[in-house]
Amino acid sequence: MQYKAAIFDMDGLLIDSEPLWQEAGIETLAGFGISLTLEQYHTSTGLRTEEWVAHWFRIYKVSPEHAPEAVETIIRKAIEKIGRDGVALPGAADILDFFNQPPFKTGLATSSPMSLVDVVVDKLKIRDRFQVFTSAECLPYGKPHPQVFLECAAALEVLPEECIIFEDSFNGMIAAKAAKMKCVLVPAKEQLTHPRWSAADLVLASLLDFSEESLNAIR
Repeated sequence: MQYKAAIFDMDGLLIDSEPLWQEAGIETLAGFGISLTLEQYHTSTGLRTEEWVAHWFRIYKVSPEHAPEAVETIIRKAIEKIGRDGVALPGAADILDFFNQPPFKTGLATSSPMSLVDVVVDKLKIRDRFQVFTSAECLPYGKPHPQVFLECAAALEVLPEECIIFEDSFNGMIAAKAAKMKCVLVPAKEQLTHPRWSAADLVLASLLDFSEESLNAIR
């Protein structure tokens, strides 16, 4: 198979923002009487904020009328925290250099809102590394639905099976496989050996570990 595009998730893959999203989410839910454990939090990474809030409100029986307020607060807090404290993850620049050459096109496909995408790509100075940016923010479905990846592939003018997805979350992996795309998974260090990554085509400890041999391995 000749791959023509590499599509990257953003949070937790290119920028170390997951702990900051975690802070924003847990702080906000605490205001509604919800106390999440880290294990609970990790089961829901990769969801859009609206779906994340709806998920925990449903479990803890909080009225959905409060959801818009919670979503707005989480996004505001996350943008503030990531804009101030977010840093590039190891290998982020290297992997974008690797794929910024023919025959590859590059896209970013995220569950986060475009307002945060703008903050991150400018903070990391990587805006010019991508031909396409897609967000599940305004799509009917977010991850684990494959729509955001399919939209990105269409905008790049490539077929789904010509794409390699780089992800860090379970929901992102499921979305990639549902889109019939190859998936390279770079999970959080403490989750690296979890058996749930078995559907990924390649699991790496760091983006720094990706190489020409890695590309050949998933062909």
